[in-house]
Amino acid sequence: MSSSASTSKTTASVDEAEIEKLLSREASAFQREIEVERILKAFKLNPYDILDIEEAATADGIKKKYRQISLFIHPDKCPHARAPEAFDILKKAESELSDEKKREELDAVINQARALVLKGLNLPITTLDSDPKLKSLQPPFKVQLRIQSKELLIDEEVRRRKAIKMNLANEGLEARKKDEEVAQRKRKVEEDKVWEDTRDERVDSWRSFSTNSRKKKKTKATLLG
Repeated sequence: MSSSASTSKTTASVDEAEIEKLLSREASAFQREIEVERILKAFKLNPYDILDIEEAATADGIKKKYRQISLFIHPDKCPHARAPEAFDILKKAESELSDEKKREELDAVINQARALVLKGLNLPITTLDSDPKLKSLQPPFKVQLRIQSKELLIDEEVRRRKAIKMNLANEGLEARKKDEEVAQRKRKVEEDKVWEDTRDERVDSWRSFSTNSRKKKKTKATLLG
């Protein structure tokens, strides 16, 4: 084989390698953007949906999944314009599942949804996911569970917001009452000040009235006498 032929083959091999790398980077970038879109479209009230993880996942499993996705869609690596937003949503979801109390509240709602779905299927609420009766359902049991969970979580969120609104309204009412009390105290202070400032004037007026009254009585007595 001539040296020129060998050089051409080597060059072609290098070109192929560069093309593969380029295609790999483009595929990776494309997958990152798909993952960002998935997170943005996920149901925001269910952190399990956002992390795309099972409800039975362990705390370590949740952290591991979070690390994987967060590195994959990190704004420094992902060209998607909304990657920072998706990253924040992902971080909030992990934070909520890492909070023991919040996760218990979420799991309670999902368990309630599970019981409702199973009752709707005329199955015991103790039915396991591995039960053959759940395998051939259409839509699948997991899909039905997610739909029912979504409805319950929305109801919970509506009640929560109403409670906050009511509390704010009550706080506003209390604030107005306090403002009125303050205004009344100010008016009382001002009235007392005016009363005190005009005391001499009132005394002089009373003295003048008393003097005039005595003069009138004296004049009347003289006329009668």
